[in-house]
Amino acid sequence: MKNPFEKFASQFTENQLLKKIKHFARKAGLKVVYSVLLLFYAYRRKDTPIWAKRIIVGVLGYFIMPFDALPDLTPIIGYTDDLGALSFGLVTIAAYVNDEVRIKARLQLRDWFGEFNLEELSDVDKQL
Repeated sequence: MKNPFEKFASQFTENQLLKKIKHFARKAGLKVVYSVLLLFYAYRRKDTPIWAKRIIVGVLGYFIMPFDALPDLTPIIGYTDDLGALSFGLVTIAAYVNDEVRIKARLQLRDWFGEFNLEELSDVDKQL
């Protein structure tokens, strides 16, 4: 039988999470979505330890929750708390965000947003 963490984490299949993110991608913005994707792909790495995966699950769970500290109805302001939580998560697990994770996240961004300037992601990358 799965422990509660494993049961909750199993809900983060790639298709489910990416579908959910894609739905909010344009409204949330490039930096928020990039942060989510970095966490997601770091979670999928085999060498990411369980403690880091738990942080990722918590942060991603907060991001996809239907209720929020600041409602995500308004562009920019509504995602401020999400970006704060995502930033905390990224800084905490930064050692597990390698080039492979960055490349996967950027390729997914290009699929959803089209071509973009990598400079737009520099604030997120500087945290790592």
